[in-house]
Formats: sequence, structure tokens, C-alpha cells
Amino acid sequence: MKSPFIAQSWRRLFKSLFPIIILISFVTVLLVDSFAPAIAQLPRQEIRGVWMTTNDFDTLKNRDKVQDAVSQLRRLNFNTIYPVVWNSGYVMYPSAIAQRAGIQPFVYKGLDGHDILADLITQAHRKGLLVIPWFEFGFMAPPTSELALNYPDWFTQKRDGSQTSNSAAGEVMWLNPFLPQVQQFITNLVLETVTQYDADGIQFDDHTSLPYEFGYDQYTVALYTKETKNAPPRDAQDAVWVKWRADKITAFMVQLNQAVKQRKPQAIFSISPNYHDFAYKFHLQDWLSWMRQNIVDELIVQVYRPDMQSFVANISRPEIQEAQKIIPTGIGIMAGLRNNPVPMQQIKSQVRAAQERGLGVTFFYYESLWNDALESLNERQVGFGSLFPSPALRARVE
Repeated sequence: MKSPFIAQSWRRLFKSLFPIIILISFVTVLLVDSFAPAIAQLPRQEIRGVWMTTNDFDTLKNRDKVQDAVSQLRRLNFNTIYPVVWNSGYVMYPSAIAQRAGIQPFVYKGLDGHDILADLITQAHRKGLLVIPWFEFGFMAPPTSELALNYPDWFTQKRDGSQTSNSAAGEVMWLNPFLPQVQQFITNLVLETVTQYDADGIQFDDHTSLPYEFGYDQYTVALYTKETKNAPPRDAQDAVWVKWRADKITAFMVQLNQAVKQRKPQAIFSISPNYHDFAYKFHLQDWLSWMRQNIVDELIVQVYRPDMQSFVANISRPEIQEAQKIIPTGIGIMAGLRNNPVPMQQIKSQVRAAQERGLGVTFFYYESLWNDALESLNERQVGFGSLFPSPALRARVE
């Protein structure tokens, strides 16, 4: 039993502390109330990237040039490099998978015989830049590649039996994305890349898809007939036929994401498609579904438009606005081609338009940042230096 003296002392203490307790409670409520919106409003990591293509091989194969490139990108406040690792049916690194498949009669090496991808990753990480290897060709391969010559049954066809289409890379064939052997082959290459290297992720672009005319090979026709009790329509753009093929590609991408995350949970699963309406209708690439199924960690939409009005319209699409609410989102901007230089003023205007909408940017491609340009090297460097006045390094998650 408490003594009357102790009880009376507690009452006096509580009475004296009561105003302080009320004040602390009030301040706590204010802090919590103001803290929650602050968390919600934290900016997503801004993408400031550049693709390094086969056109950049002269830089990539030379350690000193890589060091200069990485140092310059860091000074200009870039934060991400996307080096090509899958192009024309060949990998750009020493690959046991490709060697066993008999599709790699050569190995891309640096000037001193070094591993090009490993060197780039090491040097970029020293400067605080992310490196996300890029599977540029996806399901696409030239008919002259060892892949096409050695595995003809892995490729799909149009209704008339033809197997090629014209692309920016010339005449190409398309691996059948519905064939288990093809899915396993691509998965093996991707897992080899994320396992063999200290890469920060992996990227798939608009070629991890299939032009709508394709899918009339024997395997796919039989699978569609079995699942739907109907033969594929003669109209390659029939809505049901388009959706069935697009859903199959989506299902594969879900499995691929799971395989990557199982091997390297923190790997960034990045995609760089065309705007959704075009990607879905013409390439069966329903990347919006990929995103809504939470398998996309980063989105860069390719918008290579010289016309500013068209550019702004495309970067303002609702699917891009939806994406930037949940994942880092950027716009792919053309910095120039060897036979088609892009003026620095156009690049500045497009970057500014993207930034005004809270979007990051990635340039196609490294060499065209400085070379084959209308302006001098110094003018280009000054121009790119004005785009990102302050650093925005992206955190590496080990």
C-alpha cells in the first residue's frame, strides 16, 4: 500500500509537469504531420545517362580513353552509363554461354587483351557512376550471324513464310520469344552478365519485342491453336492475336525479372522502349503491363524527334506521368548520328523540356556527344556542361 505522502508527491509532480507533457504532445503531432508529406515529396533519383554503342568501341577498348570518358562524364554531372553487351547476335564480353552455343567465333577484347566491360565498370564506379549493361538487340539478329545460321529453328516468320524485316540495323531476323529454348538462351546470357560483373542492373530496349507481322511459325501457330481453339488470324493486327502474343512476351519478362532478382536482388531492371501505343501495336511490347506488375525499376522512353512540338507531346504522355510517380523515369534524347548531326540548341531545348516535367534524360550515344557535330568540341562540352549544373549521383545498392 502506498503511503499518503508518496501519493500526494506524485500528484504534485504530475500537476507541475502536465503543461510540459501537453506541449511535447502538441509539438510531436506537428512534427509527424509535417514529416509525412516531406517523405512523400522526396525527389526520385534523376537519370542523367548516356548509351555507349558499338560506335564507341574505339573508346571502350582503350583503358586511357575510358578513364578520360568517365572522368569527363563525372565532371559534367552525368550519373549512369549504359554499355552495349548484346548486338547483332554477339555478346561484347567473354561469354561461356555464347561459346558453348557455338555462336561466338571471336571475343571482344581491349587493346591489352583486357575485359572491356569489367574495365568500364571498375573505372565508372571509382567516379561514382552506375553502369547498367544494355541488351540492345533483344530478340533481333542479322541473318548472317552465327546465331541465325546455327539455330534457324529458333527464329519466327511472317504469314507468307518470310523471316526478315528492315530495321535501323539493316535486314534482321527475329528470335521466337515464345520458344522455350530462346527464352532460356536469353535468360542465360542475362544471368551471366549480372553474375559475372559488378553491374548495377540490366537494360532491355525496344527490340525486346516482336514486330506484329511475326509469329506465324509452326511452333507458335500450334501453341495459339491449342490455347484458343482457333488458328491465328490472317490479319496480323487482329486485337486478340496481338494481345495473346504481347501477353506471352510479358510473361517471359516477369520470369526474366524473377531470375535476375534471385541472382542479384538489388539489380536495376531497366527498360528503354518507344512510347506505349507504338510499342504495343507495332512491336507487341506491352511495357505498361510490365511496369504495373512491378518488374520495372527504371524507365527511359526513347523520343527521337527533331520537331519540338512532337517531342513535347510524346514526353507528356499519360503513361510517362504514371511511371514517374513510382520509378525513376527519363527520356531518351538523340545527341546525333554519324550522318545526321543534332544541333546543340535542339539538345538543350529537349533536355530543358524533360527537366521541367521532372524527367531525367539519357543520350544516344556517347561519341555523338562530342563528335560528328555541327559545333566545335569545345562548344559541345560547354553546352553539355550547362545541362546539369549540380551533381545528382545515384546511390549504389550493394
